[in-house]
Amino acid sequence: MSLAYSMTGFARIQGSVAEGVGFTLSLKSVNHRFLDLHMRLPAGCDALEMQLRKLLKEQLRRGHVEVTLQLDRQRQRTLQYDRSVVAAYVEAYRRAAEENQLPGDPDLSSILRMPGVFSSDGEDSELKPEQIEAAVLQEVEPLIASLRSMRAQEGAALVAELDACMVRIGAVADEVNTLRGDVRASYYERIRTRIAELTEGASISEERLLSEAAVMAERSDVEEEIVRLKTHVDHFRGLLAAGGELGKKLDFLLQELNRESNTLLSKTSGANTANGL
Repeated sequence: MSLAYSMTGFARIQGSVAEGVGFTLSLKSVNHRFLDLHMRLPAGCDALEMQLRKLLKEQLRRGHVEVTLQLDRQRQRTLQYDRSVVAAYVEAYRRAAEENQLPGDPDLSSILRMPGVFSSDGEDSELKPEQIEAAVLQEVEPLIASLRSMRAQEGAALVAELDACMVRIGAVADEVNTLRGDVRASYYERIRTRIAELTEGASISEERLLSEAAVMAERSDVEEEIVRLKTHVDHFRGLLAAGGELGKKLDFLLQELNRESNTLLSKTSGANTANGL
């Protein structure tokens, strides 16, 4: 027996690209008629996108799947100022003031905005797309497995709920079947009374009247509908037990179940059996 997968699921995994640079890769899946992949990747990851599409198409068959990759630079950068550069700017400031006979002391805020004053001891070298691709691809298989696991759990819950519904429908069908005789007798009596009212004063024999009422009551019998309803229920439950791709088959059976139920309701209108349906 194969599993019945839902198309709803989510999975996330984290990893490292380089020292101080991590990544988060997530998959979010919802219902869709076909496999529809939407990628949200950093710029320059075209080759990685092609690889991700290939791997996802090998593992998934349906669903709208959003793939999101985020890079996280974890390294803390420390700014330092270059004393020699600052001293040079101060000296140049004072010399310019003396040579031009201008008053004033060096302005620290202006000097600190000059090029070369500050430097960082934690600057990352530019990450190459190949680094990102290698780090991400080694985590893709467990990520897809996690998504499939969640979709399988969701599918199992849906199967259990649908199977419980089919059990209830089958029980109602059995109940209606036990009351068939009472329903037919009730329907026969209503028809006989109605025909008698419509033909009052006409020369129609009582035997003919009863015969016509019996024929109409026989046509109102719901045995065939009950048989078909229970057959559809058994088929539905069998498909649930078998697993695999069920959507289209179950949709067809639900339409048939609805049609048989509507026919039962119309034939048993006003009877107690309609309450269960």
